[in-house]
Formats: sequence, structure tokens, C-alpha cells
Amino acid sequence: MTASKNRIIHIILQVALIAFAIVQFYPLVWLGLTSFKSNMEITGSNIIGLPAKWLWSNYDYSIFKMHIGRNFANSLFYTLATVIASTVLSAMVSFAIVRMKWKFSKPVLTYFMLGMMIPVHATLLPVFLLLKQTSLLDSPWALIIPYTVNALPGTIFILVGFFSAIPRELEESSIVDGCNIYQVFYSIMLPLIKPAIVTTAIFTFLSAWNELMFAVTFINDPKLSTITVAINSLQGIYSSPHGAIAAGMVVATLPTIVVYLLMSKHVQKGLLAGAVKG
Repeated sequence: MTASKNRIIHIILQVALIAFAIVQFYPLVWLGLTSFKSNMEITGSNIIGLPAKWLWSNYDYSIFKMHIGRNFANSLFYTLATVIASTVLSAMVSFAIVRMKWKFSKPVLTYFMLGMMIPVHATLLPVFLLLKQTSLLDSPWALIIPYTVNALPGTIFILVGFFSAIPRELEESSIVDGCNIYQVFYSIMLPLIKPAIVTTAIFTFLSAWNELMFAVTFINDPKLSTITVAINSLQGIYSSPHGAIAAGMVVATLPTIVVYLLMSKHVQKGLLAGAVKG
């Protein structure tokens, strides 16, 4: 009776998970189908069905005529630069705070943690004025610097927890064997926190890739705009090419899916390790 009851519970759980997966996955399917439809189909009766005619011209219009391909490359450059800069800086700062003995370690950690309490929208005007005074508006630095700074508090918060969980004996034995502080950091510590680094890198990637507010405010040159700005600009006052917009959104969604699929194992390891350490 117990085995039969457990089997029923298992089946119910599997059905619930499958239903949840379908609900989560369907918007992507709907977006893909919409990207091949005409405006009449999208706004008419064929909202959720298959396209009557598969319009590849939506992708041609979105990528080439509206130059979303160029904006895609811009977003990729800004995002990768942000991920690399924030990962390197946060790893070094976290290591210095946790593993090195100096009297300002706790104040420095508190300083970065305060950054998590400040709403991003509240920094828009001060950052804009700062970039204007330093002549960095309408340049790649206008996005790379703010994105990196915004990513540091959360990334440092996660990495500090992982560095704290590494036994001191491992570091001391490395120093006894002749390693200097740089070798301990790059050869010993970084490989041990690889899951955490990958996890924070993915979160930073998603945040920078999907960001719109800073990209609209700090970049006016269409040649330097991000893909989110380009897709937003496709919307007209009286009418919008809904199929082309959906095609642009499909293009913008692909990198996030690819990155997560490639790094999902590391993300799961990082989250599980964080839960155990917590």
C-alpha cells in the first residue's frame, strides 16, 4: 500500500512539474511563432496558432534593415566587458576582504554592501552628470562602467561567502610550499570558487544584457545603442511592426538561453554549494 501510494505521489509530482515546464516554456514558443506572422495575423484572430505564411522577411527587416545585428554586437561587447571586469575586480576585492589581515576589511565590505541598498533608478541622474562632466557620454564606457559598478556589490557578497568557507590550512600549506600571495589567489583559491564565479558571471550577463534604462539615457548614437534600445525603437506612434519586434526579441533571447544551457551545471553547483555553506 505504501509503495502504491508513493508511486501515485510520484506520478502527480511529475505531471505537476511537466505542466509547470509547459507554462514556463510556452511564451518562448509563442514568441517564436509570432516572429513569423504578419501584423494582421498577430492583431487578428490567429494570435496563438501557427502562421498562415512563414514570413522570414521579419528577420530580414529586423536584423539588416533596422541594424539590430549591429546593436546585437554592441550589447555583446558591453556585456562581456562588464562580466570580465566585474568578475576580476570582485574576486580580488573578496579575496582581500576575507583572506588578508588589515584593519579596514570590514568597513570596505560594509561600503560595498551599502551599494545593494541603493535603488538603481536613484543613481541615474548622478551617474549621468558624472559621465557628462568626464565626456564619457555616447561612448562604450558610458555603459561598461555603470554596469560594472552595479554588479560589484552582489558579486562581492556571494564571493565573500565562498572565500570564507575555504579552510585556512589550505592557504597556509600553500605558503609553506613556497607560494606567494598571487599564486595562492590564482592557483589555489580561484579554482575552488569556480562554481560561484560562473554563477555570478551569468547573473551579471543577464542583468547587463537586458538593461534598458541606462542604455537609453547614456547612449544617443544609434551606432552604439544596445539591442534592447533597438527593439524598443521599432515601436511606432501609430503602428508597430509586431512581427519584426518579435523577431528582434528572439534574436535578443538566444544568447541568454545559450549561456545558461552551457553553464547550467556550474550554476546548480554554485547554488547548492551556497545553500550548504549558508
